[in-house]
Amino acid sequence: MIDDIDEALDWQGHQVECTGCTHLALNAAGGCRIRHACVNDRYARRIDRFFNWNPGLADGYLGHPHFEVRAIAAKFANLFLLPPLLSDADETVRWNAVRRLPRRYALQLRGDPHREVRMRVATLIEGDELLPMASDEDYYVRLVVARRLASLLLGRMINDEEAEVRRVVARRIPDEWLLGMINDGDAAVRLEVAQRLSPDRLALMRCDPDWRIRYEVASRAATGELMGLVEDQDGLVREVARSRVAVRLERETGASL
Repeated sequence: MIDDIDEALDWQGHQVECTGCTHLALNAAGGCRIRHACVNDRYARRIDRFFNWNPGLADGYLGHPHFEVRAIAAKFANLFLLPPLLSDADETVRWNAVRRLPRRYALQLRGDPHREVRMRVATLIEGDELLPMASDEDYYVRLVVARRLASLLLGRMINDEEAEVRRVVARRIPDEWLLGMINDGDAAVRLEVAQRLSPDRLALMRCDPDWRIRYEVASRAATGELMGLVEDQDGLVREVARSRVAVRLERETGASL
């Protein structure tokens, strides 16, 4: 643990000394403690503890040269002082500022240069405000968008270049759009589609090259559509198709397959 480290170095690697510190009086009153709660220490946990003990001092540290100090001070500072931090050079500072500000400020960071900030911003906004991020260059960002965007707005992501994004889209788009994804180039995406299709539409996938999709068809499609699958190259597909066809024939004619 950080508190077990018997050193007190500042962000430049220099030894931290209480003598001459601007908070010497605060230290004497128990408001800070070297190697435990110190704004001059380079360890974030000690800086955080300092501001936890003294939140009223955070405003004065928003321009500190060490990004950890600025980022942690942003968690405690006056809200009205935070907007300038949205253009801070460090992504941690920008995020800590925007997460506390009204949602409209998050719109300014939809195009942030750092993917982590954009990913987190995508969790703060919604609806039409989220749409521009559906074409973000980073697929992790688009993945967050695909999970949060209203299902009726997912049409533009059906052809996303990343299969994992399309899998999320396939789980969430309206049922009437599913047929537009039955020929997706990724089998895992098509499986998501197959698992959602109604039995009457599922038969359209009976010739899929992936056995898992054909198995889904054999398990749920109308039995009248299964004759081609009773001779499927995959044993599991053949078994379930033959079983269902046999049950149907027994019901209709009393004969066995």
